[in-house]
Amino acid sequence: MLKREELANRPEYWLETIQNQIFRQVTSYLKDNNLTQNQFAEQLGVSKGYVSQIMKGEFNYTLKKLIELALAVGKAPIIDFKSLIDIKPAENTEFTSPETPKFNQVAEDSENYEVTEK
Repeated sequence: MLKREELANRPEYWLETIQNQIFRQVTSYLKDNNLTQNQFAEQLGVSKGYVSQIMKGEFNYTLKKLIELALAVGKAPIIDFKSLIDIKPAENTEFTSPETPKFNQVAEDSENYEVTEK
């Protein structure tokens, strides 16, 4: 069983968390601007497949692409680093899978953790 503290030390957790945040931002942008994924691809100057990968969370972003995508949806890509010690579990949740779980198969509005400010 994996505890939330153990998951916070796994790169896969953070990758999926960020992919979900990107998914939510792009989805919101498309809805607010009444755009299809195809139209968004044209706007970005990328292929439909690229946008499809973004929406499926199947893309490992370079920092440059992350910044371009954030700016394309009218957002500033603010990255804030926190000490792992400061990330407290929202609950004493344990995960039964020996593999890294797919946290964000479906995007949720709330995160699975809380961050305390110092």
